[in-house]
Amino acid sequence: MVTGLVIGTVFISLFVGLQRAPVPSHLPLAVTGTTLAAAARDALGDRADVSAVDSEAEGLASVRRGDTVASLSVSDGSLHVAYAGARGLSESSAARALATGLAESSGLEVSEDDVVPLSPFDSKGLVSFYVIFGVALASFILGQGLTGAAGRVRLRHRLLVTAAFAVVIGSVAATVVGTMYDALPAPWPLLAVTLVLLSAACALTTEALGAWLGAAGIGIAVLLLTTTGNALSSATIGQDLLPSWAQFLSPALPAGAAVRAVTDFGYFSPSDALTSLLVLVGWAAVGLALITVKASRTRRRAVAHTPAHVAGS
Repeated sequence: MVTGLVIGTVFISLFVGLQRAPVPSHLPLAVTGTTLAAAARDALGDRADVSAVDSEAEGLASVRRGDTVASLSVSDGSLHVAYAGARGLSESSAARALATGLAESSGLEVSEDDVVPLSPFDSKGLVSFYVIFGVALASFILGQGLTGAAGRVRLRHRLLVTAAFAVVIGSVAATVVGTMYDALPAPWPLLAVTLVLLSAACALTTEALGAWLGAAGIGIAVLLLTTTGNALSSATIGQDLLPSWAQFLSPALPAGAAVRAVTDFGYFSPSDALTSLLVLVGWAAVGLALITVKASRTRRRAVAHTPAHVAGS
């Protein structure tokens, strides 16, 4: 009862609370010209992280790389906003709202251009959330089941099942969301690798927590990997609109790392996804290490408590 109440309360509080009134914090913007950049800093304050660039082309390049959400420049009495819709509706909308406020205070008209649009089959920008949530949830369920079967199934068999499941669920999910529905533009191999690593990270972490902490560990895994992880993943609310503590946690959790990886692979700079993949590898490696250590300690304890005549026979 307590575990269920805690998980349900945290789930509702996070998902509803984070979307209640998100406020941008240091939203990265590229602004052409020192004069406009200074005006933007004065008008937007901590809501935006303004980077002055020498030309509109330089600003556009930063948006296409994913370094900034939008680029602002003035031409013919109009404030031109070139934004990346692929950063998600929350972040792109926030950037456009900030630009509109700046234009009104400067007496300028606003023109807009989505230079990195979302896939036409991802109109709400939520596909990454659903696929990451689905893989994470399925992998948690696997980890929970294998934890319950630890007394009947050997460790190496459980690890083989975990690895095989990760490959299958990652490949299937990448095929459905990428090849069948064309909803994420990341190349299939890169999308599949990301989802395979996500599955391994979630399943092994669940098994590790269950092995060391029992039922409490399973509850912690739910909170960490599905409830908190997906709420803070930045797939529904962009990272720059999250509270400061959530901005810190988001890229360090498996769901947040996976969202960033598939977004970078699909829309921005693939090389930027390396850090996110390393986060997933780290979770999987730590989980595997904890499972192995626990199994080794259990075996040693069992041998130590085995009567000498039984051990000798």
